[in-house]
Amino acid sequence: MSDALKVTPTAIPDVLILEPRVFSDARGFFFESFNQRAFNEATGLDLTFVQDNHSRSAKGVLRGLHYQLPPHEQGKLVRVVRGSVFDVAVDIRRGSATFGRWVGVALSEENQRQLWIPPGLAHGFLVTSESADFLYKTTSYYAPHAERCLAWNDPMLAINWPLGEVLLSTKDKAGGRFSDYCFTGPEATTTP
Repeated sequence: MSDALKVTPTAIPDVLILEPRVFSDARGFFFESFNQRAFNEATGLDLTFVQDNHSRSAKGVLRGLHYQLPPHEQGKLVRVVRGSVFDVAVDIRRGSATFGRWVGVALSEENQRQLWIPPGLAHGFLVTSESADFLYKTTSYYAPHAERCLAWNDPMLAINWPLGEVLLSTKDKAGGRFSDYCFTGPEATTTP
């Protein structure tokens, strides 16, 4: 394990919580939000990140559950720089021992945790603070033609979101059912 980064597996073992070493004093704090060598050493992975994304969302905004079809699957390294979210990853890899399971992790500017979500998982988050700035690195470029969405409230997944009022985009309101994905393949969950 790297001294710069603590790694904790979740109930889906290759979804990882990463906690950077933070140096703080009366002036504030400093930490390396990403260091390729430290990431590789701590996780045992050797990946290339090709795109950084930043979203700002109001309280109650739920984004997801998004994924991209092969060969455009995206691994994501996600974090919150302002506010807090409940971040969710759903294993949609056929043949995986954790297929159909989900994990949820609280990410915030206070805990400075990051979450590694490997390719082949659907991802979403719910903003639990007044607003949140959410940053993530991806291992593959955004491919609109390959993007898909699962319904955030699918009863088959039974995700325990910390709910209040939920605000969704038109795309996320039209998310597909996990049962369609299970029995007919990822193309069944196309979004308009």
